[in-house]
Amino acid sequence: MKIETKRFEKPDEARAFLKGTFDLAKLGGITIGRAAYEPGWKWSEHVGRDTGERYCEVEHVGLVLKGKAAVQMKDGGEYRVLEPGDLFHVPPGHDSWVVGNEPYVSIHFLGAERYAKK
Repeated sequence: MKIETKRFEKPDEARAFLKGTFDLAKLGGITIGRAAYEPGWKWSEHVGRDTGERYCEVEHVGLVLKGKAAVQMKDGGEYRVLEPGDLFHVPPGHDSWVVGNEPYVSIHFLGAERYAKK
């Protein structure tokens, strides 16, 4: 075994869509993702439209680094705003969008492999 390092500046894979990117790094047997979204980004409009889905059906566990994003479950019930420093678990069946005028950045420890995959 050896120590492995990677950087999101040189991702193993980069998934680009309108108003955002999702970079992936594979190491230690897992895939970690970095989401970066511009103000005005919304999953259902900027990712779901390309995948043919109305809601994100990927489960996420992650950490917000910068900016704010709202998440709402597809039944219209639960709603949260994620802020820097928040660790989050979001079950499948949700929409999300950037809140405010600051870009949003988060790290995804679960769900990265399937997210925004065409």
